[in-house]
Amino acid sequence: MKGLYCKPGGDQGDVKFVLQETNAPTNIGSHQVKVQVKICALSPVDFKLYEDLRLESELVPVGREISGVVLQVGPKVTFFQPDDEVVGILPLDAELSGLCSVVLIDEYDLVQKPEKVSWFEAAAVIKDGLRAYTALHTLARMAAGQTVLVLDGAGPFGVLAIQLAHYHGVKVLATALSPDDQKFLEELRPSVGVQESLLARVIRVWDSKENLVDSCLEETGGLGVDIIIDSGVRLYEEEAETQSHRPHKHDLLTLLSVGGHWVTTEQHLQLDPPDSHILFLKAASLSFLNDEVWTTSRAKQGRYLHILKDVMDKLSTGTFRPQLEQPVPLYEATVSMEMVQRKQTRKRIVVKL
Repeated sequence: MKGLYCKPGGDQGDVKFVLQETNAPTNIGSHQVKVQVKICALSPVDFKLYEDLRLESELVPVGREISGVVLQVGPKVTFFQPDDEVVGILPLDAELSGLCSVVLIDEYDLVQKPEKVSWFEAAAVIKDGLRAYTALHTLARMAAGQTVLVLDGAGPFGVLAIQLAHYHGVKVLATALSPDDQKFLEELRPSVGVQESLLARVIRVWDSKENLVDSCLEETGGLGVDIIIDSGVRLYEEEAETQSHRPHKHDLLTLLSVGGHWVTTEQHLQLDPPDSHILFLKAASLSFLNDEVWTTSRAKQGRYLHILKDVMDKLSTGTFRPQLEQPVPLYEATVSMEMVQRKQTRKRIVVKL
């Protein structure tokens, strides 16, 4: 069977992705489940994280968000049985690519796929849903009546974060990186047939006439936002030309409210003493969003499974309505993954049916 693997290089944008023949797994562990993969989602690979965790290898498996059917279970598996429909995320140390026809995965990394949810939707949403829960619930501790700013709201993660925040009674502001993103965000609704918009305001960061800080302060009466979820920030003013869609860290510190919480995806964020002093004066806090901790540490395994199950439940009831692109066949997986890694497209879903 074939799987998608990558050969890490010096630059994350120049890595080589290859479809490689691999042997089907034969031995199954006590708590493992053998799954026939139906759909696999492709997201960018963080090679620095593999290096930090000492998981480097000549070929790194690609494609970890999967949905499929249980073929066989280990002798001590209690959660599943053959023919169950499941969805899950392969751990970072998985030996097989999610694009393989059959994979082995620990039973604690899977949840049942609801009957109403398609294979396609399940694999596309599972990881971004986990990120949204981690950012808003685990890190930011959101509560009804608060105001949240979601940067790049039209991205797969941003859309689910907007829908989750609105579901819990939070006022949502979001940025649009292009006119198409703006149109998409303005048309977001809680459910089909409802006229009310999900968003209190869409901020056009692609338009130089609109200022992010001024827009947020105007919308909040000068008080600032309670929660910020970024999609990367500019650390230096010199990066303005190449990363114009990303706000500077000082902008986010300025529009953060008293007691506010900033959740960042920028793993190299540097705060100088004056920046820390601003956080101190506002009694505000900063968290780093790394959803991989759920599988790299088993300290909160029960909560992890609860989140995955709740993501599927919200997808089943229509609370989560993701923006999905057309799936691609296996033979286009290599080119698709290169585009995802270079951020030429946000996400790709590969059909294995």
